[in-house]
Amino acid sequence: MLEALEGSQAIARAVALCRPDVVAAYPITPQTHIVENLSRLVAEGDMHTEFVSVESEFSAASVVLGAAAAGVRAYTATASQGVLLMAEVLFNIAGMRIPLVMTVANRAVSAPLSIWNDHSDSMAVRDSGWIQLHCADNQEAVDTTIQAFRIAQETELPVMVCMDGFVLTHTMEPIALPEQKEVDNWLPPFEFSRRLDPDDPKSLGTLVAPDFFAEVRHSHHGAMLKALDVIAAVDRDWEGLTGRACGGLLEVSGPAEAKIGILAMGSTLGTIAMGMEHRGPDVASARLIKLRAFRPFPAEALRAACDGLDHLIVIDRAISPGLGGVVGTEVAAVLADVPGAPRIHNHAMGLGGRDIPETVYTDLVAAIADPDAPAFSIFDADLQKLAPEDR
Repeated sequence: MLEALEGSQAIARAVALCRPDVVAAYPITPQTHIVENLSRLVAEGDMHTEFVSVESEFSAASVVLGAAAAGVRAYTATASQGVLLMAEVLFNIAGMRIPLVMTVANRAVSAPLSIWNDHSDSMAVRDSGWIQLHCADNQEAVDTTIQAFRIAQETELPVMVCMDGFVLTHTMEPIALPEQKEVDNWLPPFEFSRRLDPDDPKSLGTLVAPDFFAEVRHSHHGAMLKALDVIAAVDRDWEGLTGRACGGLLEVSGPAEAKIGILAMGSTLGTIAMGMEHRGPDVASARLIKLRAFRPFPAEALRAACDGLDHLIVIDRAISPGLGGVVGTEVAAVLADVPGAPRIHNHAMGLGGRDIPETVYTDLVAAIADPDAPAFSIFDADLQKLAPEDR
């Protein structure tokens, strides 16, 4: 049955369905409503967990690290500066292959201070070794959250579920939540093969000499690559239970014969899809590629999705200053050795929460015609009106 829920409320309900044993909570906009709603569920007796109110995001990450290492299911959430304060612990969690789940309510990182949405926070820790799954809408965020607990357990890797701050976290949508018994049957009891046990002493994250450090990193990289199949399989299994899928690693829609492709992550996909639907009769249609798994990066699936395209527009909601778009740079690297690969047009937009109107679809398609256009640009309707020397 559908319920009208704010995105953050829906995520809290989804987390509760997974019965985490420990939740570590620290408020930061725009994820605060998630842990507030979890706190309410605990206070009202609808959720039985050890709810730990900590003094910082660093502490929140440390608490769930210890909890999962001791062999219980754990969860936390954060955003923006909170991600950065957690950064040291995030690398430790991933390096020790601790299976837990964290929601990131994506928000710009200052300075200048911004509380609005872009992807600079999760992009800042893209190489920490976490699985990163990006959600296009709140239903997908709910389904991905539940899937994430199983993915983490099966891969023994931590999973970061990324949802756009405010655009999703504070928006009401009709949401279908599964029944508790369905999740109980679908999500196995938590197990961690290397959990800390006084009766079987072992250490995690100890000093590793140069003779072995590279082997650890290669092992982690291999585990991330193997996780590609797990992510896709768990999504298919979830579809078997609920009739809903989140797109696996990536999802392609639009006409197969299209020569233009647009690749994006998160809520931008809905805006682009609406713009494509309402485009003028003289505006070309495009193949829309939803990138769901940013880490591990689905290189083979992307190459297949781009087959037959002449142009690929890659939308970023974060930039790497001095280089360009983060996603666009990685897409270009993946397609670099593909014969007949499309020309890539990389645009950053929506930075710091800047509005992205549906008319941007028409503007993006029109920009392809400029043979002298830069490989990367900060694309915004207002910026396009400025003289090039003023941009």
